[in-house]
Amino acid sequence: MSAQNTAVTGIPDGDTPFTLGVASGDPEPGSVVLWTRLAPDPYTPGGGLPTCGAIPVGWQIADDEHFASVRQQGVFDAPAADGHSVHVDVRGLDADRPYFYRFRTGPWISPTGRTRTAPLPGATLTARRFGLADCAQYRDGYYTAYAHLAAEDIDAVLFVGDYVYEYPIDAQGGARRLTGAPLPDFLNHTTRTLDDYRVRHALFKSDPDLQAAHAAHPWYVTWDDHEVENNYAGDVSQHADPVPVFRARRAAAYRAYWENMPLREAQRPTGPDMRLYRRFCYGRLAQLDVLDTRQYRSDQAYGDGWQYPGPQSEDPSRTMTGAAQERWLLDGLRASTATWNLLVQQVAFSRRANSTAAHSRVSMDTWDGYPAARARVLAGAEQAGLDGLVVLSGDAHVHHAFDVLRDFHDPGSPTAAVEFLASSVSSGSDGADRPRDWAVMTDANPHMRFYNGRRGYVILTLTPERVRADFRTLPYVTRPGAPVGTAASFVSEIGRPGLVRA
Repeated sequence: MSAQNTAVTGIPDGDTPFTLGVASGDPEPGSVVLWTRLAPDPYTPGGGLPTCGAIPVGWQIADDEHFASVRQQGVFDAPAADGHSVHVDVRGLDADRPYFYRFRTGPWISPTGRTRTAPLPGATLTARRFGLADCAQYRDGYYTAYAHLAAEDIDAVLFVGDYVYEYPIDAQGGARRLTGAPLPDFLNHTTRTLDDYRVRHALFKSDPDLQAAHAAHPWYVTWDDHEVENNYAGDVSQHADPVPVFRARRAAAYRAYWENMPLREAQRPTGPDMRLYRRFCYGRLAQLDVLDTRQYRSDQAYGDGWQYPGPQSEDPSRTMTGAAQERWLLDGLRASTATWNLLVQQVAFSRRANSTAAHSRVSMDTWDGYPAARARVLAGAEQAGLDGLVVLSGDAHVHHAFDVLRDFHDPGSPTAAVEFLASSVSSGSDGADRPRDWAVMTDANPHMRFYNGRRGYVILTLTPERVRADFRTLPYVTRPGAPVGTAASFVSEIGRPGLVRA
């Protein structure tokens, strides 16, 4: 490999710098991002490396896992200013095929990762499969779901937020009840600084099941709130921090997020601002619009939480995405020629009432708190003539399947789209098949076709005729080794939106 003889300084002898594994992301027809981050001592600020300068890292991408046929290779200087992270945007690859990649610095060679490029625009495809995942609180349980996700036969992972959490983590890792060396005290406080967020990402990334899922598949990622702070909205902190103070915290969180994700240089943040919404196409079969519903949204109405809707939440000037992103989304839907249009985003899009009363509470943090913005998206899809709109969501720590109605206040309203909401990887600990509110939520929301409170993920299969969602669940996460099963499967046919049990 190109950097095998490079003199490397600052890495302690005997300590591998590849403790956080490897990853790939944002595949396009001829390109993909390859990622790693050097951190021989990952749970300390700086990762055990010098705080200035850069370390050369060799990289290779090959046709085969033995690297007998290397397609490209080079050297990337991993700067201390970027947490010694590596983001190689490899171009000139063949479309729609697997590749294998690895890194080297000094005598150390990284694990091998497998990735796959996207199909060419206009390609005719018979089927594509994606994994939908979110919400992986380390202290709530083991990442067994990631291990099962690594073994799935899919084209890519769609991760829709809460990759890390800001809350303190004790020496035993919370519900994991670790019996080995205790976690350092540095993790047992709320994240606020760049060092805090870097070390928090390192803890989560050090998990072998998460590393396996990254090494097995390319990921398309977006964030939700916990990558910064619970339920923040734009520049507004949940804890009423002064705006300059919160923007400094947001800048630290965004920088650490970019450093630790397989993202392109185009996504590099500038202070507290980071363009994360972006679009990808899989031939003529699917268009993926990856959204950001945190950075630009209006503050939650009525002080957040579950509240009765009213003039404040229903104000048409309120936005979930910001005006620029909303225009970008609607323009993209109008221009789309794909059979399926996937909105890859963070929080529940469909109405979720918490009682059968005519006037019931809804979550102000979800699209229920921004109904005018939701209506504009649905109207834009209708005006574009789309009949294959699929909303992909997370955040709620439960599995949901919804028929998305044009008017949720009219039970006879036509179905405009379908929504698949994935439960958490670990957040909420073990959960239950039927949470305490299962009966009332099921009665209050007839458009909700499925509700399960176990941990897991969703496997999405797209063909030119239909979309299928398989809801994978695990019986427990508070101890390792749980098996995975399929709790339910649903399909919706193109031109006939509406969910049917498979």
